[in-house]
Amino acid sequence: MPTDQSASSNQEFDIEKKAQELLEETDSDSRIRIFDSKFAKLLAVGLIIWSLFQLYYNTIGVISTIHFRAWHILFLLCFTFVYYPAFKKEKRKRKLPPVFDLALIALTIYVYTYVVINYDAIAQRGGNLNGADLLVAILGILLIFEAARRASPSLAVLGLIFMAYNFLGPYIPGVFGHTGFSLKRILSLMFWGSQGVFGVGIGVSTTYIFLFVLFGAFLKYSGFSQFINDISLTLVGQTPGGPAKVAVLASALMGMINGSAIANVATTGTITIPLMKKTGYKPEFAAAVEAVASTGGQFCPPIMGAVGFVMAEFLGISYTKVMLAACIPAFLYYLTLLFAVHFEAKKLGLTGLSKENIPDALQVLKSRGHLLLPLIVLLVLMFAGYTPLFAAVVSIFATVAASWLRKETRMTPKIIMEATCEGARGAISVGVSCAIIGVIIGTVSLTGLGLTFGNLVLKVVGENQLFLGGFMVMVLSIILGMGVPGVAAYVIVASVAVPVLIEIGASPLAAHMFCLIYACLSNITPPVAMSSYVAAGIAGSNQTKTSLIAVRLGLTGFIIPFFFLDNPLLLYGTVEGISWITTLTAFITACIGVICLSAGLEGWLLKKCSPVIRILLIIVGFLSIDPSTITDILGIGLLAAIIIYQKRFQPSAAA
Repeated sequence: MPTDQSASSNQEFDIEKKAQELLEETDSDSRIRIFDSKFAKLLAVGLIIWSLFQLYYNTIGVISTIHFRAWHILFLLCFTFVYYPAFKKEKRKRKLPPVFDLALIALTIYVYTYVVINYDAIAQRGGNLNGADLLVAILGILLIFEAARRASPSLAVLGLIFMAYNFLGPYIPGVFGHTGFSLKRILSLMFWGSQGVFGVGIGVSTTYIFLFVLFGAFLKYSGFSQFINDISLTLVGQTPGGPAKVAVLASALMGMINGSAIANVATTGTITIPLMKKTGYKPEFAAAVEAVASTGGQFCPPIMGAVGFVMAEFLGISYTKVMLAACIPAFLYYLTLLFAVHFEAKKLGLTGLSKENIPDALQVLKSRGHLLLPLIVLLVLMFAGYTPLFAAVVSIFATVAASWLRKETRMTPKIIMEATCEGARGAISVGVSCAIIGVIIGTVSLTGLGLTFGNLVLKVVGENQLFLGGFMVMVLSIILGMGVPGVAAYVIVASVAVPVLIEIGASPLAAHMFCLIYACLSNITPPVAMSSYVAAGIAGSNQTKTSLIAVRLGLTGFIIPFFFLDNPLLLYGTVEGISWITTLTAFITACIGVICLSAGLEGWLLKKCSPVIRILLIIVGFLSIDPSTITDILGIGLLAAIIIYQKRFQPSAAA
């Protein structure tokens, strides 16, 4: 007869296996090939060389922008054709890549070394392209589409639609039609220009994304993940619904670093979801909590999954300003989620974990607290005015140095190499996504699609109709963000929708933050809802129910952007001449508002709430979130009345 311990171990193994299968089904990063030791060692050397190349030219090395991006794409495509199979059912364990992929690698090397060698000469002759230049452009774009088909299929399809739009414009009736462009004109802009393949998309991959993915890998290998889990347990593990709150905190911190909601669900979810179910939460609720918590990490400071750095680049402002602006929306998002799981726990009569299952806080800080030093170094350097690139590189070295402060966390040369290889591999799919984004942005630029969409919105909603225009942009952001990595989703949406919001009266930073949050929330929005899908698979719950509960739990994320779109007071540092007292007051009342919103949606405040009380709490939520003195007074007054009623007049068993 198997013991309880062995049965538990088998169950944990089954959950992890199921999570891996779901991840492979939804996330191409998990379907990479596995090679035997000899070729694997050669690949490790290549990944380390690529990482050193990126570190060198992002710090002290000197190279032209286009040459740097061309080399970056060369590395990206070569490693994509090595690691990512051409088809899902292809045999993953191999000695060498297939001959066809070796041919693609050779072609990639030819095309992008041609760019490096000839780009300056083409620029000197005014961009006049000969036959060889056009052929290289065609091959270069086809190689990017093939790489995207393997590493980010949904984005490849979207890129193909945009590319086709360049050619099919004359056949499209109405406002979205255009006169069309010659093949030479399209190739000139898409490949040899600075607005297509070598534009802003691959630019952020070459710099911010690669370095911060590498930084995240170093944090992981230093033991930072375990520290996050342990410190979360010490903070909230014993409170009602403790495991769900641990899931919220741990997933928020990990999602902030790795920037992938789906991967975050599949890793942290294998631990947190079974624990939540064991505590007494329903499977759908447990899965939804993990999906919502992992999704929010992409706009959670201080790292924001590297998206914040892209936003700072677009806006031409410091990353510090972007990070500070994101603080209040991110805090309110997670505060809503924490109170939602708390009220659900109170409603179900759940308790926290027993004391013996909670690590000692002082012991956790003593054994692993030093692993916070890299994040402290990162923040100090950025607040001191250093560039995010410099701060990221220094923080990578600080991670290694911090790990050496204790023997149990010490990163050996072997671990450092493993972290370097994993970081470089982790940058491949996002990098390829950024390359295909160049086609999308190039199309928007060439065809004037963004202007056309903006004019259409203005025609439908009229000028100064901020909320109606915002609603249309919200829908567009969610649609374009479905199944796409966070950074890629934001860049796509920003190129099309941000100008529209600015045109109808939003401030630039508010417009960018609006698009970012909704692009991220597409991960929990039906019908696609990739994060909810993976979480539901781990929990064994109904996918549709899980997605709907996730939308309810993440409702603050869907609401807050409309409030700061009209009044960016909730984006700290955005509004000039506003005192800190005004901002603090708006923040406090917004916190009260999201707590009331959670209470209304979950049906519990001090006691179980009747339908009328639930509606009143939701009204209090909206009134208090709005950064206006009158609405704040009304909201707090109504809340006081509800609390007095529940304390003095409502019996405990009232429905």
